[in-house]
Amino acid sequence: MKKVFTLGVLAVAAVLFSFKPATNNPKPSNAGNWGVDAVHSNVKFTVTHLVVSEVDGSFKVFDGSMTTTKEDFSDAKISFSVDVNTVNTDNEMRDGHLKSDDFFNAEKFAKMNFTSTSFKKVSGNKYELKGNLTIRDVTKPVTLEVTYGGTVKDPYGNVKAGFKAKGKIKRFDYGLKWSAVTEAGGAVVGDEVEILCNIQMVKKG
Repeated sequence: MKKVFTLGVLAVAAVLFSFKPATNNPKPSNAGNWGVDAVHSNVKFTVTHLVVSEVDGSFKVFDGSMTTTKEDFSDAKISFSVDVNTVNTDNEMRDGHLKSDDFFNAEKFAKMNFTSTSFKKVSGNKYELKGNLTIRDVTKPVTLEVTYGGTVKDPYGNVKAGFKAKGKIKRFDYGLKWSAVTEAGGAVVGDEVEILCNIQMVKKG
């Protein structure tokens, strides 16, 4: 009986010493090359209409990339393009007008392009993104406020990072020249355009 007990203790001890506690999965690294996951992203804009209300729109086709060597993205190089032929305001006639020479002239200038010049961490998960935005044949510097949502690994093993960017531009600065006024003298379509981008990036390597 004593022998059996001893063998049992030895067996339990062997199991305990051979057991390696599970280690927590390491946080995915942010350093590397990233691309836009368009299925889980959107690019929207808002502009004042008739002074008293707003019209929202979006672009359905866009692409972008980001390269960084730092975990806090502070040296990130970002490029982004939007297909202006995919503008959508839920009104076919208005969308056609936006594609005309009064606005984007989509036939001649099919894309809007953005190239970053700096991506600066302000505090916490808040960043300031500066770069050059080209619409039609006009390029001007813009500044966007960016909120970093975090980095995770999805159920399929893909590393994803979420960002929300917002800012304002003046459409007249880019040659989106159409203008009309109401009887009271207000603009039918405002000059200032609010931009909101919810972007999910997927790590490429």
